[in-house]
Amino acid sequence: MRARFLGSVRSRATLAATLVVAVALVVAGAAVLLSLRSNLIGQAGTEAERTARAVATDIAITPPGKSLSVDNDEPVQVVDEDGRLLAASEDLERIDGTGTDAVRPQPRPSPGGAVSDSGDAGDASDADDDADDTGGSGDSDDDSSAESLEPGEISEHTTFTNGTATLDGETDDYRFAAVQVEVKGRGTLTVYAGAPLSAEQSAVKTALTVMLIGFPLLLGVVAGVTWLVTRRALRPVEGIRREMAAITASEDLARRVPVPDTHDEVARLALTTNETLAALQTSVERQRRFVADVSHELRSPIASLRTQLEVGAAHPELLDLEGAVEDTVRLQGLAADLLLLARLDAGERPGDTRFDLGALARKEAEGRTGVTVDAQAVAVAGSRGQVGRVLTNLLDNAQRHARSAVTVTVRREAEGAGAWAVVAVADDGDGVAEADRERIFERFVRLDEARSRDDGGAGLGLAIARDVAVRHGGTLTVRRAPTGGALFELRLPSAQ
Repeated sequence: MRARFLGSVRSRATLAATLVVAVALVVAGAAVLLSLRSNLIGQAGTEAERTARAVATDIAITPPGKSLSVDNDEPVQVVDEDGRLLAASEDLERIDGTGTDAVRPQPRPSPGGAVSDSGDAGDASDADDDADDTGGSGDSDDDSSAESLEPGEISEHTTFTNGTATLDGETDDYRFAAVQVEVKGRGTLTVYAGAPLSAEQSAVKTALTVMLIGFPLLLGVVAGVTWLVTRRALRPVEGIRREMAAITASEDLARRVPVPDTHDEVARLALTTNETLAALQTSVERQRRFVADVSHELRSPIASLRTQLEVGAAHPELLDLEGAVEDTVRLQGLAADLLLLARLDAGERPGDTRFDLGALARKEAEGRTGVTVDAQAVAVAGSRGQVGRVLTNLLDNAQRHARSAVTVTVRREAEGAGAWAVVAVADDGDGVAEADRERIFERFVRLDEARSRDDGGAGLGLAIARDVAVRHGGTLTVRRAPTGGALFELRLPSAQ
């Protein structure tokens, strides 16, 4: 089931879009939560620092000998240089994350062992002199341990820590700010004041709840929209697929797939598919005509040869041996032509052998009656055998239609940056009508149907000649010769 689900483009697109949006939402949500938490903690730290400095100001102006007191609703501690608690909030029951865990000031022992009642009592519990090493995690504006303060002066530096405190039976998390103040007669005191983090925790919790509820809903919307949009976009593709399946089942290549009026990639796909079907239809029809023409061409010589052999078997004295040989030769030539056409249709490469086209033309014209050759030495590259077959077919065609003479010329022509080898075969016959100058290069086309098949050939020679010329990067055309007959001109790229 999973493989079938992921086998759909629509499913994969929906899954991919949903995953991308989910990752983006998680990253964005985490960034928002961290930013929100950082801002709220910063606000709590600012509030705690403000309270600490207000208390430090009150302490700084307290006359010497007067006991210290803290009148504040938030957890506040005043600690001396030895870590003794000098004053604390009235309702403070428990605290951690500051310089000392004490919540009630204790009298400081006198040098003689008696208890001092000066009011500047402290807590005898051990405490770390450095606020950065207390129980909570914190940050500091700067290291203020070496700062020298004047009496009544409050330090510019503030140290922050996180901790908890219990006030009037309620325990909360706090952001503590530590500020030092120099007090005459009491030395350097440290004021710890806290601001609750309940607002930060509530805001972060609310934002997280909204995200946990909203993100799945948003992902569902994204998945649904992607599914519908992809389905709508792929609907024409499904129509193309169904039509192609119907064409394959019916073998009717005349049918075409629907082209959507969207002018997009799917529309171009449909147009290309129809072009492919049209080319395939043309190829199949051409192949069918070719098979029918081959069957028609083979039927006549085979029937003639069979008749002669049957007559010879019944009446040996009546055997036309010369006619049987001619029919056999014709069959052999037709089979050779068909084999060459099959190789050309299969895309046989012409090769890259270099040879002299002029010398090849003289060789092909050698021994032919009424053929005059004027050939320059021009090098070409390709298949010597196939180009020789082209010259043979052109000479055969020219001699078949010439009255008395055939002229062959081979020359080299420069054209632009390249050069061409040109072979011109002209006869003094009736020529080719302008309307038929392209038709004669089609397969099994003969313009002399009135003649016998033996004289007119099978109609494959010129078709083979043009196919070979095109596959060698050249052309084969026909026009009127100066003598009034046909002039066939073969142009091939000259080899450098």
